[in-house]
Amino acid sequence: MTTTSTTPSRVPALSRPVAVLGPTVAAVVANLIIWAIAKAAGVNFEATNNGEVGEVPASGIVFITAAPMLVGLTVAVLLAYRWPGILRVAEIVGSVLAILTIGLTIAADFDLSSTIALALMHVTLVPAIVIGLEGLRRKLAEQGKAA
Repeated sequence: MTTTSTTPSRVPALSRPVAVLGPTVAAVVANLIIWAIAKAAGVNFEATNNGEVGEVPASGIVFITAAPMLVGLTVAVLLAYRWPGILRVAEIVGSVLAILTIGLTIAADFDLSSTIALALMHVTLVPAIVIGLEGLRRKLAEQGKAA
């Protein structure tokens, strides 16, 4: 007699809309929390560009978090209709891009505390991307469509 033991996954099976919107909303909320804590601690989020000082407001955090998440996750989810295996690739590519774009923050003229807070916001995207796409992958696997 053979028994098969499966380890329960901690990632829930997610539908396509939830796999896009859930991680995006979670990342926006997490980044707004980081922004609020940093602002309360005295971080100014100001950078000088061509002699003009500009500040990154909360609305900027929402946009710079939501736009790439929505675009990237939507592309991955749509490609998964034809190539379900693309979800694992998208997890890696999305995570690497989130980390690599910290370089753009470092290159900008932010003070150290602003740079650290903004870099942390990039890092929060990684678990959101992975959980969202793994959730969809699990849903497809349950339907027998995952690679």
